[in-house]
Amino acid sequence: MSTEKKVPETRYCYHCRMHHPVEEMKLLVTKTGSRWRCIKSIEAVKRSREERDAYGRQVSAANQAEASGRARMLNKIQQQGH
Repeated sequence: MSTEKKVPETRYCYHCRMHHPVEEMKLLVTKTGSRWRCIKSIEAVKRSREERDAYGRQVSAANQAEASGRARMLNKIQQQGH
């Protein structure tokens, strides 16, 4: 018996810009080739406009928070170098 823990395999969702377990992803064919997209984002498209807009705002807020965090870290690193 092996005691090592298996790390779940993940894929990057081009729609919400997050990594998800492969079980939560679908490979879609686009004009530019195949891309992974999470099932949650695919299902969100089937909802009402208000629900889609709310989901889009949620994803945008998460992306903005991630970008701000990266910018703060970069600023901190640059300030330490001077």
